[in-house]
Amino acid sequence: MPYQYDDQNIFAKILRGEIPNQTVLETEHTLAFRDIAPKAPEHILVIPKGPYVALDHFCAEASDAEIVDFHRAVAEICKMIGAGPGDGGDGFRGITNAGENGVQEVPHYHLHILAGRPLGPMLLMR
Repeated sequence: MPYQYDDQNIFAKILRGEIPNQTVLETEHTLAFRDIAPKAPEHILVIPKGPYVALDHFCAEASDAEIVDFHRAVAEICKMIGAGPGDGGDGFRGITNAGENGVQEVPHYHLHILAGRPLGPMLLMR
């Protein structure tokens, strides 16, 4: 079944200016802002401005310009917060969730950038 975008999700409302956010970076195709419930000293959400539900949807349907802009924005944010190992930082974790098994809470593609402390193992085995 093809993706159907819900334009009433919280990130769509943020993009329309209906909900305020703490913007870290905005480009032509990307918005990055601080998470309201941070899980690390630096916890930034990066979202495309287009109506994409999950990573695979974004990768399959976004324009080349949107894809490049998104990833360059991620690099700029990592540099801004001093997390990029290539810039002398201690590292970061990039997380994206998709669908029910991925525990995606907002049906708009987003990447979490977490940094500022050791983050532990990626997944706990159950």
